[in-house]
Amino acid sequence: MPERKAMERIYHFAIMLSIAYFCVLLLLRIFEPHLIYFPNYPGRLAGDWQPRGLPVEDVWIAAHDGVRLHAWWIPAEKASFTFLAFHGNAGNISDRAYVYGFLRGTPANVLALEYRGYGKSGGTPGEKDFYRDAQSALAYLAHERHIDPSHVISFGQSLGTAVAANLASENAVGGVVLEAPFPSLAGVAKRIYWFLPGLGLIAGSQFDTKSKLPKIKAPILIVHCAQDPVIPPALGQEVYDAASQPKTLVRFEMSCHEESSLLAPAKYNAVLKEFLGKMVR
Repeated sequence: MPERKAMERIYHFAIMLSIAYFCVLLLLRIFEPHLIYFPNYPGRLAGDWQPRGLPVEDVWIAAHDGVRLHAWWIPAEKASFTFLAFHGNAGNISDRAYVYGFLRGTPANVLALEYRGYGKSGGTPGEKDFYRDAQSALAYLAHERHIDPSHVISFGQSLGTAVAANLASENAVGGVVLEAPFPSLAGVAKRIYWFLPGLGLIAGSQFDTKSKLPKIKAPILIVHCAQDPVIPPALGQEVYDAASQPKTLVRFEMSCHEESSLLAPAKYNAVLKEFLGKMVR
């Protein structure tokens, strides 16, 4: 009898523990948007909106649902390509002025799209809307700037790599550059939040780049830092392994996340020019 009672206590404890854990996962699901998107860190409108030396033109793009999306159009003389840029999670486009200046110097035009709910863009952040907004930005380049998609480079950093990859999987763009990519949100959760099993499965936002990679026909350049404090390099390697040829992997032997162009501009510039040089113009 004592053994039976002990087993019953263990059983009831396991049931209560399972229910409690399920409630934790449910709460995480409910508050997911606040745990994934960080438009207000360090401040939604913080940053330099008139960066020196960068010929920024403010443009507004109408999204599929009427939301007004803010973007920077940054032209470059003798540009053969145009980067359609999707930044990382926190902050806004003004925080990445150095990135756009670097890309422009290749030389190339840059259209830096601001996510809905971030910076000066209207709306509320959401994975599916991010994908649709990227389509709207590509349409803007085609209709307003008369740029053929085959001359567009879909460029993403961190969270933006999922948006850039999705756009390239649905359109015949000229090339894809993914800086600090990850295979999926579930893959990140499994590696970083290993102590919360099932977290990735209940997430409403999946950002499943890995499943999109086989659909991309354009050349892919994957960039990662050897010591990335946000996205483990192993995840970048997983993205590279899943991508179709032609593909190139470049690893910077330093600690950084989205700052490769700031910390190693000469090497990154050489890699980027070689990548663009192999593309059909």
